[in-house]
Amino acid sequence: MLDNNNAARLREGVKSLETMTRFALAVLALASGVYTYLGVRSLLDGSPDMVFAAAIIYSVAVSVGIYAFWTYMMKFLPLMRDNARRGALIGVMALGSVMIIAMSSWLNAAALAGSAALEQHLAVTLEDYVADLDDAHGNALSAQSLLPDVQRASVRFSRLADDERRSGALTGTSGSGSVVQLLTQMSAQLDELGSTIDNSRSTVAEQFEKGSTHLANMRALVSGEGAVQPRADKFAAEAVALTGVIASLQETSIASSVSRAADDLSLGFIAPVADGGTQDLADRQDEVMQSVMGAVQAQSVALKTAADKILAEPQVQPRRFVPLSSAEAVLLYARDFLPSWAGAISIDLLPMVLVLILAVVYSASRREARTLDAADKITAAEMMRAVSLFNEMNEGHKSQTAAASIEDVDDEKSANAETGTKSDDPNVTPIDAAKRQDSKSS
Repeated sequence: MLDNNNAARLREGVKSLETMTRFALAVLALASGVYTYLGVRSLLDGSPDMVFAAAIIYSVAVSVGIYAFWTYMMKFLPLMRDNARRGALIGVMALGSVMIIAMSSWLNAAALAGSAALEQHLAVTLEDYVADLDDAHGNALSAQSLLPDVQRASVRFSRLADDERRSGALTGTSGSGSVVQLLTQMSAQLDELGSTIDNSRSTVAEQFEKGSTHLANMRALVSGEGAVQPRADKFAAEAVALTGVIASLQETSIASSVSRAADDLSLGFIAPVADGGTQDLADRQDEVMQSVMGAVQAQSVALKTAADKILAEPQVQPRRFVPLSSAEAVLLYARDFLPSWAGAISIDLLPMVLVLILAVVYSASRREARTLDAADKITAAEMMRAVSLFNEMNEGHKSQTAAASIEDVDDEKSANAETGTKSDDPNVTPIDAAKRQDSKSS
């Protein structure tokens, strides 16, 4: 009968898997507790003994809570027949799942991917520092682009002075007069400015070399082996030093000096007195010096405009390295560690699959049972109990019938003894005669 009863086979299958179900649930709860312990330990501060005790207590509480919760769900949810109660328990299961994720799953993820998440944080921060150093270096070098303009202006004034000295190209009279003196003065100022710009190049290169050294050390810490927390501490020290280098690079920019020097070219322009021997030569010298003054002002405006444009570029803002715990890093870079999150959540919520399987099996068993006859719904044990009860009922009925017959005979004998009459039935033997016959035969 059992082989033909699918509902009975489903119930028997569920019963046979009860031990396996409890074992699987206990193992999952234990695994979740272990990873919860590893995750919560990284968040606690204090003495080692206190951290150990607190982490153990929390992880045990989580394991017991998970085991109890899913045991209740497996016990009661599959038995719910109406939609209202089933929906209420499903809502409770959803709420409990969210609570389990909140108290356990993210700590499991921290244990599974905490070190990798911290290394990811260090790598991302390193890339930010690389960009900051490049920007600061670029801003410092941008003033070097002004050097060719300054050198060309200096050479132009120097050539004009030489031409005026040799052939009087400007005033028509050769010699070292006031015009030559003015042109030489402007050339010397521009040469001094060019030397300042050129000298700053070595300072910028030195600072950039220091920054590159710090970056190399930080890269070695990111890709190194061993515990990640000590490496993170050394990384923080290198980050502080690199921040100082970046600030120094921004301060060594010569653009502001070029802007002030450009103002000095025009504002501090001092034209010498015309020293020509004749009034005509003096007038021509004054005219040339006015032309030189206009050229100096134009050069001053061009240099100041270029320097101000460089100064208007955005400055690199100081960056502060923020150390993170493994749990914080896992939350911050969750998108980069989706497989670890999936595994951490699956450890806690895998029993939900077992609950749903049991619910489907119980529902199928009830549907199968509704299609069976009454006799097909009886198991072998129930049949044996029914047969035993039937036999007991038959024995009781026989006992009652025999007792009733004996009582009838006794009543008849009593009646005959009182009336003193014999039975008319030739087949009935009086009791006294029967006793005498028995004694004779003995």
